[in-house]
Amino acid sequence: MEVTPTSSWPTLPALPDPATETVIASGLPAELAHAFGGPFHFLLPDAFTANLIAMQDALAEAGVDGFVYYAKKANKAAVFVERAAVGGAGVDVASAAELREALGHGVRGEHLMVTGPAKDPTLLRLAVQHGATVAVDALDELDRVISLALTGRVRPAHVLLRALPATQRHSRFGMDDGELTTALKRCLEAGDSIRMKGFSFHLSGYALQPRADIAARLVDLCLTARLQGLEAGQISLGGGLPVSYTDAGSWHTFLETQRPAHYHAGKSFRTGDFYPYHSPTAGSHALAALLATRPQHTDRTLAALVKDAGIQVLLEPGRALLDRAGASVFTVQGVKERDGYRIVTVDGTSLSLSEQWFNSEYLPDPRLIPRAPATASTSGVFPASVGAATCLESDMLTWRKIAFPHPPRPGDLLLYPNTAGYQMDSNESPFHDLPLPPKVVIDHTDRPRPRWRLDRHFT
Repeated sequence: MEVTPTSSWPTLPALPDPATETVIASGLPAELAHAFGGPFHFLLPDAFTANLIAMQDALAEAGVDGFVYYAKKANKAAVFVERAAVGGAGVDVASAAELREALGHGVRGEHLMVTGPAKDPTLLRLAVQHGATVAVDALDELDRVISLALTGRVRPAHVLLRALPATQRHSRFGMDDGELTTALKRCLEAGDSIRMKGFSFHLSGYALQPRADIAARLVDLCLTARLQGLEAGQISLGGGLPVSYTDAGSWHTFLETQRPAHYHAGKSFRTGDFYPYHSPTAGSHALAALLATRPQHTDRTLAALVKDAGIQVLLEPGRALLDRAGASVFTVQGVKERDGYRIVTVDGTSLSLSEQWFNSEYLPDPRLIPRAPATASTSGVFPASVGAATCLESDMLTWRKIAFPHPPRPGDLLLYPNTAGYQMDSNESPFHDLPLPPKVVIDHTDRPRPRWRLDRHFT
């Protein structure tokens, strides 16, 4: 097959990550691929800790009383829950299993936030028993929480009332103004069995202004609730802090140049279906920018509003805490040539790289780690799409024809960078009786030879 000029293929290089480079240079990926006999994920918990500290610092620098909950749904690994507990953070859970996992790995009950729609009775019972805060999504759910608190008679139930954003009237999450009025009345009638701690919301997207606007509305709701005799001292801003995977130039060039010819079988994606893989303000910097945003109809920043009202700000980030906290590794099993490009087949399935779940594509370029040095030095690139090990045409890890620097060969490794946030297990499945990829915790990446261990996830 002829070599293709580099300029023919849009690329999307991941931002540099020294810890991942250390793991690659150590030779661990090949060793672990041999040991597990299949794909695996490796985790970099020091990155999680650094991201958490940066968010806590952003709150402190803004003079805001705040508390961070790690959104566990973003990654099931126990090590991140353990790091949250050690780092003075809580955990956001949405199932009884997640709640038990968090407790089992050192998170105190009062540091749990329970979210999700129409929570099942077991989850609500455990939440009330352990003093977790429940983000109540509907009136009937509030009634169940009140009933549990009255029946248990051990401690009051802690609740936030989830408000329906005015800009997302068709959202299935939250209560409208009339329902909130009724909810406040029921909290008052419940007396000491309920601590109505404040309000939360669910908002899609990553824009900061809409999030600041609804947060300002929650401040007003807290002030109204206080006048009625309720505690109402907290608002939750949720998650929605963007992560930047690549640089601005690469991202905009990719969007401008990509077309169906760059994908296996002429596959096409709508640009709007892609995660925004570059953000000029991301992670803790996005949090700082959010706190510095002026909500509509006010000349004060969000930080000033919450400080003046004596309100604590709660956050529930997932992806932003997991930025550069892990990668996924697959082994090349076979290569075939098709119409001027290659189709690489790897072990494992696309269900272990979850962006396909959204009919989208995980776009940061995978890194080709050769089993042995290339036999020839050739300029140009060798385009290849990446398919998986099942008997489905749609089982593609990467529809895009990746511009590899040399021809992929059986036994080579493909490393997908920065996959800890949602990619590793949102859609995992043991299809074909293939085992789920194990998660490996990498410790001491400051050493030439990092140490590794299996994650201690219970379930």
